[in-house]
Amino acid sequence: MTDTPWWREAVVYQIYPRSFADANGDGIGDLAGITSKLDYLAELGVDALWLSPIFTSPMRDFGYDVADYCGIDPVFGTDADFDALIAGVHDRGMRLLLDWVPNHSSDQHPWFVESRSSRTNPKRDWYVWKDAQVDGSPPNNWQAMFKGVPAWTHDDATDQSYLHLFLAEQPDLNWANPAVEAAMHDTLRYWLDRGVDGFRADVVNLIGKGA
Repeated sequence: MTDTPWWREAVVYQIYPRSFADANGDGIGDLAGITSKLDYLAELGVDALWLSPIFTSPMRDFGYDVADYCGIDPVFGTDADFDALIAGVHDRGMRLLLDWVPNHSSDQHPWFVESRSSRTNPKRDWYVWKDAQVDGSPPNNWQAMFKGVPAWTHDDATDQSYLHLFLAEQPDLNWANPAVEAAMHDTLRYWLDRGVDGFRADVVNLIGKGA
């Protein structure tokens, strides 16, 4: 008989870092603030902390518009702050999970900046680009998840539209491209190497496209 995996009966506590605890007095929660509350969380019987996105982001969608999957947004602190947090979590017998956003990036991510620069850019196919219909209307009638937001935005520079199932500032990645899959898996390996114990995958059900 094998031991029950920890996650089967674990108490997972989600933290939205921006509002949880502010260690430096700037009015915004941060990683050091979370670290300062670890004893309290351990006393509650928490087995794992799940952090909403802490990645570099213009924050158009509360961090779910990622501009660097391997960077910590300065508003939350530094790499040293993250290392101190994960060490403190593990010292108390807890685990740390990060919110991973595989469906889309920020339009400020270097991958998308390259992708929209020209139709021939090597990263063009890292996102979903389509021609308009003959009458000039969007490639199809898809709507984004946010009410009243179409799922396609036309880019005048290259005369094509890109898909975004959320905000226009959140272009969808093209997981049909093996290079995208490999690059995104590399981001997971990066955080696992940093000591992260696992991930919550945001809207992973949407990464397959029928467009």
